[in-house]
Amino acid sequence: MKFSKRITMVLLFTLLCIPVLSISVQAQSQPNISIYLDGNKINSDVPPYVIPNLNTTMVPLRVISENLGAAVGWTQSSKTAQISAAGLKLTMTVGQKYAFVNGEKVPLDASVQVRSGRVMVPLRFVSVQLGLKVSYVQASKAIMLESDDGGTARLLKGVWVSTIFNLDWPSAGSYGNQEAQKQEYVQLLDELQYMGMNTVFVQVRPNADAFYPSQIVPWSRFLQGELGTVPDYDPLAFMIEETHARGMKFHAWFNPFRAGTDTKTDTLASNHVAVAHSDWIVTSGGKMYINPGIPAARKHIIDAIMEVVKLYDVDGVHLDDYFYPSSGTFADEQAYASYNSKGIRDIDAWRRDNINQFVQQLGKSIHAAKPTVQFGISPFGVWRNKADDRTGSDTSASITAYDNMHADVRTWIRQDWIDYVIPQIYWSLSFNPARYDKLVDWWANEVRGRNVDLYIGHSPYKLGTKEAGWNSAQEIINQLKYNKNYVEVKGDVFFSAKDLRRNPLGLIPALRDYYGLK
Repeated sequence: MKFSKRITMVLLFTLLCIPVLSISVQAQSQPNISIYLDGNKINSDVPPYVIPNLNTTMVPLRVISENLGAAVGWTQSSKTAQISAAGLKLTMTVGQKYAFVNGEKVPLDASVQVRSGRVMVPLRFVSVQLGLKVSYVQASKAIMLESDDGGTARLLKGVWVSTIFNLDWPSAGSYGNQEAQKQEYVQLLDELQYMGMNTVFVQVRPNADAFYPSQIVPWSRFLQGELGTVPDYDPLAFMIEETHARGMKFHAWFNPFRAGTDTKTDTLASNHVAVAHSDWIVTSGGKMYINPGIPAARKHIIDAIMEVVKLYDVDGVHLDDYFYPSSGTFADEQAYASYNSKGIRDIDAWRRDNINQFVQQLGKSIHAAKPTVQFGISPFGVWRNKADDRTGSDTSASITAYDNMHADVRTWIRQDWIDYVIPQIYWSLSFNPARYDKLVDWWANEVRGRNVDLYIGHSPYKLGTKEAGWNSAQEIINQLKYNKNYVEVKGDVFFSAKDLRRNPLGLIPALRDYYGLK
């Protein structure tokens, strides 16, 4: 940014303490206009207004001082506003169609005005003089102000780190070797930070197990090669410390309902849920799931997650899209008959209610214990198709979060049960059944006006595949650029770490260039 974040206020008369004479101006109030600086909303106690025919947005002078880092002043006798910052001295006088910028006369479409006792200045003109880029996003009715880095420094730039099957960390070759596992994680962070990433979502519960010492579930086999085997260090504590040391955020990623990637139980530890509570388990598609319809089973999962919230300095709790399986049969009729106190007549609606109760209860537990910990979920990228629901997205996906996984994300957003949502939009801008841009449009609209942040899940793992649109790393860059159409998109998350690290089709230098890294 070309100006300092805060300059000592010029000791001149300002509107905060000296009344001014109002003049009549023709203006159209625009209470729906929002103003953002580098993705962060600017609040104003007086709504901005637009001068008709000039398309000039006027804002209170104090917005400039409180949000854009400039010193401001007002001279009542000459009705002149002063704005100064590093390398800039700007004056504007009521009624004059020009301003003085560092002593030079510059024409104005609209100069400073006084309206209802408040000094109002032209936002675009002042912002440009302060070295900001200014644009208007029609879809969001928002004025976007961007500093030199385009605001990318403020975005969440995250990566999912999978531990299931040792996909991202740790390697199977590091079993039983504390130092090797630590070094692998350090190198992973170094490489991700080099790409511009500032947040990791690390899978600490891949399979009804734990990457931390738990009183409820066994140690993961993906640490030592055997379920329940105790490592000689605390992997979660180490990862959090190393992540925070680099100024990065750490979100603990939990797979909530998956109990096993197969149906074998003979090698499971005695405290594994499939052994200790076999009546909670439903087998579907050759995998074991914890039945979401059983209240005690849901509580068991919440208790396991809350161990981490209470004992570790995590920045967030993150769930993936493993709720009900997306296909196949799920034999939960007995649970439906036994645990349907609300008398829900449709089993699909009952399943969605089970997940809703789980999400609501988990969110309340997290925020009661640590209000600053963020709670977010990464659902399948299509909530519902328009063909099935006129409020759904313009897609024709064969699977949807609502109908197949029984994940009613819309309710979670509207009820403020989650702090952020990361839809997995794993399709290209040219994949017609579920086009990336159409889905971003839909999700941005879904969170608009809500208290839920939107990050977009990307799929670099598809680069180089035969699916439409993945023959160039530019696809990912184009997706990132498209996101800038919406102030609602606060960042991006990539699946997964190994797919970024292998630099598919030259993605790493493309990302560094996009993020302005030298």
